[in-house]
Amino acid sequence: MLASLSNNTIKQYDTCLKKWFAYCHQNNLNTYNTSVTNVLSFLTHIYNEGAKYGTLNSCRSALSLLLGQKIINNDFINRFLKGVFNLRPTLPKYNLTWDIDQVLNFIANWYPNEDLNLEKISKKLITLFALVTAHRAQTFSLIKAENITHNDSGFIIKIPDLIKTSRVGSQQPVLSLPYFSQRPEICPAKTLNVYLNKTRQLRQNTNSLFISFRKPHRSVCSQTLSRWVKNVLTSSGIDTNVFSAHSTRHAATSKALKLGVSLDSIRKTAGWSANSLVFAKYYNKLISNNVSSEIDFARNILS
Repeated sequence: MLASLSNNTIKQYDTCLKKWFAYCHQNNLNTYNTSVTNVLSFLTHIYNEGAKYGTLNSCRSALSLLLGQKIINNDFINRFLKGVFNLRPTLPKYNLTWDIDQVLNFIANWYPNEDLNLEKISKKLITLFALVTAHRAQTFSLIKAENITHNDSGFIIKIPDLIKTSRVGSQQPVLSLPYFSQRPEICPAKTLNVYLNKTRQLRQNTNSLFISFRKPHRSVCSQTLSRWVKNVLTSSGIDTNVFSAHSTRHAATSKALKLGVSLDSIRKTAGWSANSLVFAKYYNKLISNNVSSEIDFARNILS
């Protein structure tokens, strides 16, 4: 049952469960068999400590592991959380996003690719990955060199490892990096090809695509890749006090929709299910300055 949760989810739930155990101990309550009234009392206790809607909603999910859905999905608890949202509304981090042209034009100056040092081409490649695929850094950290294939159109990359959105019956992501001859300085396929050539001899004991640009050149984690992207955004003039590395997902998908890429292509490329409302609810942002398949998505982004 623990294996059904990611490590990050376990860490997130751990804080709430510790508070629940302490609350039950202080009030002589049964930790695993309790009433809706006691759960509401606990949530009110957390609320009075200053918790916002997101924290309380996370606590509800954590408690469902112990108490079951009948307790956690109770109408009174749902009503309580709706009241919390109205009293302490959770607002999106930002309502606008940046224009990807600003970043693409910046990294276009890092050319020709053959002349770039390992640090620059690593940061250029991961930024292009983030923009033309709209996937998370976690996905990129799982790319293995052996799962990369080349054809006349570009590179196809399979991700067999489980990612955040992996579900029973769901398809694993397949990333497409096309050739973009109109602007070779930002062509993702050409950049990947040069990166593979530069790192082939360095990647001795690891099969991961992205490796550290400093010795001993080990594989890098998703946090490192996010930091690389954030460095590029900062250098491009994007306000990274507001926008994180993950904002590339907002920026790319919002720009693709503006350019006329179909919602089906956006969902498929970014890894959302065909009927997912995630893009409409959370990712479709106005661009601050105001079709087809994964390859169409990428080429529209680069254009």
